[in-house]
Amino acid sequence: MINQPSVDLLIDRLGTDEQPASRYCLCVVAAKRARQILEKHAASGASPDEYLKEISEACKEIADGKIKYSKD
Repeated sequence: MINQPSVDLLIDRLGTDEQPASRYCLCVVAAKRARQILEKHAASGASPDEYLKEISEACKEIADGKIKYSKD
């Protein structure tokens, strides 16, 4: 379970006033970003001890406002 940052904070940061995010949307976006991070780490040859867990890194990026989503 993720405690920091909180799920409510992640949902607020991911959504906008016009397009509020749901928990499902948060899960999809975080999982997709975590897979991208995992592929990047695998390609660079870094050992797992050298980086954060992929899902933690993805959630941190969402909390920092680096990741946004758009509804197609």
